[in-house]
Amino acid sequence: MKTIKIFTLSILCLVLIQTKLKAQVIEPPKGYSHDIGNMVAMLDDVKGRIHRITMNMTQDQADFLLDENANRIGAMIMHLASTEKFYQVFTFENREFNEAEEEKWMTGLMLGEDARNEFQGKPISYYFEIWDEVRARTKELLKDKDDKWLSSKREGTDMNNYWAWYHVMEHQSNHMGQIALIRSRLPQ
Repeated sequence: MKTIKIFTLSILCLVLIQTKLKAQVIEPPKGYSHDIGNMVAMLDDVKGRIHRITMNMTQDQADFLLDENANRIGAMIMHLASTEKFYQVFTFENREFNEAEEEKWMTGLMLGEDARNEFQGKPISYYFEIWDEVRARTKELLKDKDDKWLSSKREGTDMNNYWAWYHVMEHQSNHMGQIALIRSRLPQ
């Protein structure tokens, strides 16, 4: 009986330690105002989860199409990078894409047939390298802003910067669900 109690107590302690080690906390990284830092932490958390569920994909898996109207996982990651890039120019420069930016980012932003044709034959790391560059720029730009800027409304809209960056994050979360669904349907 004493052995069972010790064993049970040991298991309970192990579970508590593992739970504590795996605890998830949103807190602002150093160098950011409180609310902006929390947003950065959430953006990085979602991106990290997308990376974890895709990082070991083969080329065939990254290029897999669930059906003729679906998007490839690589294209969806490019879409996330393109969307984030759009919100950079929209919130930090108060404009939309210029002609050169449209040329570079619109296929990824819009997805569909053009993206199905363009975004294939590249390893998943290719798309993450692009997204990593976009994210690094987002974080660099956010370091120069404060919570007052985050709460300020976008000129000519009813949207504030907080909502714009919340939208980037929830948009990425939505596509994380799509990516997980497609991943679960990959041919064995």
